[in-house]
Amino acid sequence: MKKNKIIISCLAIFFSIDALLGWWFGSYCIPRTTPSEDHVKLIERIVVEKALRKMTLLSKNDVIAIYDISLGFNPTGNKEKKDDGRTPEGRYFIAEKIANSKNTLSLKISYPSKQDLLNARKRQVHPGDNVMIHGYPNIYPDWLGNMLLKNKDWTDGNIALSNNDVKQLWNYTKVGTIIDILP
Repeated sequence: MKKNKIIISCLAIFFSIDALLGWWFGSYCIPRTTPSEDHVKLIERIVVEKALRKMTLLSKNDVIAIYDISLGFNPTGNKEKKDDGRTPEGRYFIAEKIANSKNTLSLKISYPSKQDLLNARKRQVHPGDNVMIHGYPNIYPDWLGNMLLKNKDWTDGNIALSNNDVKQLWNYTKVGTIIDILP
């Protein structure tokens, strides 16, 4: 009788852990919406909605993919100066694709614009630079980045995706792609 209780308890623990791991994998490891192979070369515009923490890839106004994003440690409002932890708002473009960076794949955004530079000069501050879309730091394996960083605001003002998402974005985006960053 005691042997049966131990076996039942062990099975209950096993299935509880299995259910928890299944939930975690489904929630954090499987992208919600990804581009189909038919559209990978058609990405014309990226729209980032900071308040919703969403990035939408568009082709001729058709939604191709939607990704969850993370922002800077102080995400509310437009970037005003270097090291303020904010992501700029406005229309920019992908200026450069950097394969060897401290994060998994980086796509440099064309910030600061001429208007950003003028605004910073009026306030007598450095506007900041090197705003990127990137994955997790290279020191994190994918599973640890998903567990510790996904859906948390942890960057210095950049836009972060999961490593899987940034790899897809890298393949579907070219230098010059427009990016609209909304509040």
